[in-house]
Amino acid sequence: MPRPLNRFQLPLALLLFLSTLALYSPALRHSFVDYDDDRYVTENPHIQNGLTPAAIHWSFTTFEQANWHPLTWLSHALDCQLFHLNPAGHHATSILLHAFNVVLLFLVFQWFTGCVWRSFLVAALFALHPLNVESVAWVAERKSVLSMFFFLLTLAAYGWYVRKPAVARYLLVAVLFAAGLMAKPMVITLPFLLLLLDYWPLGRLQFSSTQQSSGADALAAQFPAKPASFSTLCLEKVPLFLLSAASAVMTMIVQRAGGAVVSATAASPLLRIQNALLSYALYLKKMIWPSRLAVLYPYPHAIPTWQVAAAALLLAITLAVLTRTSSKYLLVGWLWFLGSMVPMIGLVQVGNQAMADRYAYLPLIGIFVMLVWFVFDSANHLHIPVPYPSTAAILVLLALAWATHVQLSYWQNDFTLWTHTLSVTRNNFVAENNLGLALMRQGQRDQALARFRAAASIEPNDAVSQFNLGVYAQEQGDLKQAIARYNAVLRLTHDTQLRSSAFANLGAMYFAARDYAQARPNLESAVKLNPTIPIVLRDLALLSQKNGDSASAIRYLASLITFEPNDVNYFLLAQAFHSAGRDADAAWAYQQAVHLSKDINATRAAATQLQNL
Repeated sequence: MPRPLNRFQLPLALLLFLSTLALYSPALRHSFVDYDDDRYVTENPHIQNGLTPAAIHWSFTTFEQANWHPLTWLSHALDCQLFHLNPAGHHATSILLHAFNVVLLFLVFQWFTGCVWRSFLVAALFALHPLNVESVAWVAERKSVLSMFFFLLTLAAYGWYVRKPAVARYLLVAVLFAAGLMAKPMVITLPFLLLLLDYWPLGRLQFSSTQQSSGADALAAQFPAKPASFSTLCLEKVPLFLLSAASAVMTMIVQRAGGAVVSATAASPLLRIQNALLSYALYLKKMIWPSRLAVLYPYPHAIPTWQVAAAALLLAITLAVLTRTSSKYLLVGWLWFLGSMVPMIGLVQVGNQAMADRYAYLPLIGIFVMLVWFVFDSANHLHIPVPYPSTAAILVLLALAWATHVQLSYWQNDFTLWTHTLSVTRNNFVAENNLGLALMRQGQRDQALARFRAAASIEPNDAVSQFNLGVYAQEQGDLKQAIARYNAVLRLTHDTQLRSSAFANLGAMYFAARDYAQARPNLESAVKLNPTIPIVLRDLALLSQKNGDSASAIRYLASLITFEPNDVNYFLLAQAFHSAGRDADAAWAYQQAVHLSKDINATRAAATQLQNL
């Protein structure tokens, strides 16, 4: 039978929940950032209409952003339905998910181990550590907190299954695990982590027929499962391993198709191994002393040998935990950290970051377990009075909370985020580009140009900086320079959104210059890559009308009004219907224009002006 509810459990869970909400509440006043928030929410027409049938179908069929994570897309669509584009609502959802994750972590480990205060401290470290700020404060990183939510529910369901194995209970484990994978493949190592939990604290693993369960010091009474061999426990998890394998294959296919995987010529296998070893060590360093945290750490061109040698610390820790056979939590926590980090450590390099704070969201739980259990056991062994370690724990938590508060402040907007990132990193062309865009929005064009040029000088083959320089030249009327920059973008990148934007800008420039022969192929290339760019759909419709192709004009305008259902677009659609002899449809479109227009004569004048371009 489950042990009685500890009288501290519910108050502590409530304390964790409210403390997490209070700590992250400043994020409710933050804006979106144009670092994937635009692609996920603010400029994503599939999401902005809310949880429509079309959005649900798109979420499950798209490989947008080189990922397949339909539940993440649906969570963003739900936010748009509830809060539209008010960033406070989107931030609130991420904060709530993190707070629920904190409580779930506490309850699951308390249930598995029977240790209330140790589990509370593990959950508190998870709640307050500044390395987790990126996962919570960044709207586009919703996938981390959402996948962790399903991951922790899966652990709870697994505990329920272990207490009384049954097909229905196992099916619940598999369904929750699949949901986690559909939020972010980060949880792909869950079957491996369940084997670790079988070893400790669940005590299910038996190494020989004469040996007692390895969890004799755990809660055999709380989880009265028969001990089983390692092979039996592995066989039990075959369906979960198959889900992991399917997710891995899907992720690799999608990321390669999306051009997210960095080639071996850009990052050699040796450099990737060196960076992986160094990153493991740096995650530990930032866990102990969380300073100079950044949204993006540039990938190095080379790593000094002494830095790679410093990663030998990993081997030393591994040997140490292997020799402490009486402290099973050390081995479990350490392998949790090493194993759950493998998909994100960069052996298969995705993106241009050397490491990322968000990647530590799941793995650091293992380190927190190691530290907390070791400190408690050491204090008991040395007979240290309770007030001393308790005071130390409170001071550590307060220091982490303050560091998180400071780190959270950098996420207020694009300007604060990228200014801070440049202050703590070097040769960061991505940060230079994004700070330049923030300066452009503030009207500081000369300062923005300097940032774009700095990005291009750091990485001459960076398509983003070439695109930004093209936009700047276009705004200044230097069309020759803009065209050269956009053509450079098309040579340098396979990124669908960037290429579609370059084609769209080229087409718009040629269209404005009345060079329709050059405008059409660029506009058509843009719409093939991204059929949701309003200006492209409008210009193609106008070109079709100029050529007497009313059917194509109607098709483009019909698509346009799904994204921009305004009076001018309906008026243009009415004219296209009229040219095609579809007077009933023309009357309907005209009535829509009248309904939306404050002044139908002004609407007619605006439509005429567009047609005369």
